[in-house]
Amino acid sequence: MSHSLEEEIHQLQMKVAFQEDTIEQLNEALSSQQKQLDALTFQMRHVVDKLKQVQPSNIARPDEETPPPHY
Repeated sequence: MSHSLEEEIHQLQMKVAFQEDTIEQLNEALSSQQKQLDALTFQMRHVVDKLKQVQPSNIARPDEETPPPHY
């Protein structure tokens, strides 16, 4: 019976070690994704700021354009 108990303890120790490794891998992946998200957010803000600075075009929008004479 003690051999079986030792085997069960060993199995539980292996499972805990596997779970700890999995948690560490997930933590690293989450950290990496957060860094990517932060970088993309920064870039998006930069693009939005640039777009706000763009001067409007002097070309009329299609709905403002007068139709050609043959209409």
